[in-house]
Amino acid sequence: MSFVDLYSDTQTRPTHAMRAAIAAAEVGDEQRREDPTVIALEERVAELLGQEAAVFLPSGTMCNEIAIRLHIRPGGDEMFIGGQAHPLVAEAGGPAFLSGAVMTVVGGDGGRFTAEALDEVVTSRPVGGRYAPRPRLVSVEQTTNLPGGRVWPLEQVEAVLAVVSAHGLRSHLDGARLMNAVVASGVAAAEFAGRFDSAWIDFTKGLGAPVGACLAGSEELISEAWRYKQMLGGAMRQSGIIAAAGLYALEHHVDRLADDHAGAARLAAGLAELDLVDLDPSTVETNIVVFGVPDAPAFCAAMQREGVRMGSLDARRVRAVTHLDVDDAGIERALDAARAVAARV
Repeated sequence: MSFVDLYSDTQTRPTHAMRAAIAAAEVGDEQRREDPTVIALEERVAELLGQEAAVFLPSGTMCNEIAIRLHIRPGGDEMFIGGQAHPLVAEAGGPAFLSGAVMTVVGGDGGRFTAEALDEVVTSRPVGGRYAPRPRLVSVEQTTNLPGGRVWPLEQVEAVLAVVSAHGLRSHLDGARLMNAVVASGVAAAEFAGRFDSAWIDFTKGLGAPVGACLAGSEELISEAWRYKQMLGGAMRQSGIIAAAGLYALEHHVDRLADDHAGAARLAAGLAELDLVDLDPSTVETNIVVFGVPDAPAFCAAMQREGVRMGSLDARRVRAVTHLDVDDAGIERALDAARAVAARV
């Protein structure tokens, strides 16, 4: 019996066609700007996100950390971020250690704060005072991750960016699952990302590539990003082998994200029927399903014994993420397993 892995969309494996693209990739020395496949991917992403340039990096975490370092100045700068956002909870305190950033959470529904909430927090800082950190950077996670794959509406993003501009701040788009937001909303990636000072997309989530992400911004910003790429050990050599997977993913795996969203909706609807589960299916907008149970670690352990892997976020919340390696039959097996676990409880 095969295993149904809903732990994360990072669990995807390269398809046979993607492996063929990897094997056929034209390569060169990336550090010397001699790898044509890497350059092609960077140009594709810059255009996709409405930015001037992009740099290929090993991971999305490195995209976030380099971008934060580019925007945050030494001496107590403050970045504003949504609740449970990745730099806050899943990057080992990197923004503080690498950039000296003070991270301040702006509250909002599903990790999405409003322009009014951001403005209230920023204006609460004394102007010209030496006691508070200096407001500097606003980070938006599109889609949200741990709050449940929620999509920031374009109007809300634009309103937040208007506050950023009014206060002379910098802006960063954490686009780990940006293409999920694009498919779910019908809004082009450049419409979401083009007005941010920096933005990135990941190829290892729903797009199904094994490695890599691209950080985009102005020519000047990306030139400086290369210094930090070198400093942090992110510069590579014949990395067209992995960049080819990103190119293939952008060409073939974007539209199919709708299948993952449909699978997540079916999973949420089935889970919500169980008395054991606390879940409003209407909050499931993309491929992430977060739901409550009385004992999340015990529930996940019981599900794993049934051949289905999910992840506990804390004592009472579970996350399940659909992706290209989970088909309709996998969704049904997951629901059957959940029903069996609920019946025993």
